[in-house]
Amino acid sequence: MKRKPLKAAIEIFAVLITVVVFLVPFAYVILTSMKNPSEASQMDLSLPAKWLFVENYGAVLRAQNGMVLRAFFNSTLITALSILALIVVCAMSGYVLERRSNKITNLVTFLVLAGLMIPPSVVTTIWALKGMGLYKTIPGIVLIEVALSFPFSAILYKNFMVSIPRELDEAALIDGCSGWRLFSKIIFPLLQPVTATVIVLSAVGIFNDFTNPLYFLPGAKNATVQLTLYNFMSMYVTNWNLLFADVVLISIPPLVLFVFFNRQIVAGMTAGSVKS
Repeated sequence: MKRKPLKAAIEIFAVLITVVVFLVPFAYVILTSMKNPSEASQMDLSLPAKWLFVENYGAVLRAQNGMVLRAFFNSTLITALSILALIVVCAMSGYVLERRSNKITNLVTFLVLAGLMIPPSVVTTIWALKGMGLYKTIPGIVLIEVALSFPFSAILYKNFMVSIPRELDEAALIDGCSGWRLFSKIIFPLLQPVTATVIVLSAVGIFNDFTNPLYFLPGAKNATVQLTLYNFMSMYVTNWNLLFADVVLISIPPLVLFVFFNRQIVAGMTAGSVKS
């Protein structure tokens, strides 16, 4: 009987720690984004004397001829194209790697796992993109994002495929189903949990990516949301309210995506961990 109050106390303590670690900084950023420059420079959690939501956020959206809006469009386009390509390529790759067991697929699986550990070469990648005429272009950065996200996503699909019985494939083939129709009409719809996981995890990573657009997609017209924060740090070095307003705008899409798909993330990460 003594263990239950102790367990409840531990759970309450864990919740309080979570609130302090995650919610307090987020509340601080939101409050600061609605203050005037003098109040924001004090760096505290006090409420603003006057809420400057429209003024501060409007100033950020109008800065540099609407660079933030252009950056949101670029980041959304890059993320959408990358996720679409990633799902198609990784789903087919994971299906083949799990269903076929031979020396070639074992070698490919080893190379995919190696891709999780070996960092990319920036200079070599820029040279290759220039050779293909894809440097400083949206298709070029999409290829980079897909290549960097491929190993983790392919392994997720491969592990999830373990939970789908092979008898399903055999029954479909006996009924005259072709290989492509088997995958697209039967297998792929069953991959929804892991697909949701790949969408959320990869979308957040790609949308928030700073390094790759900085190296492979330079230029003011190619700005992404994280690069706007980098540029605003020099513009608004004394205007913390405007800088934090940009931080809030950048944080909204990944936060909304995570809130709506958090259950699918857990289901996709854990499915296939125990073979049925």
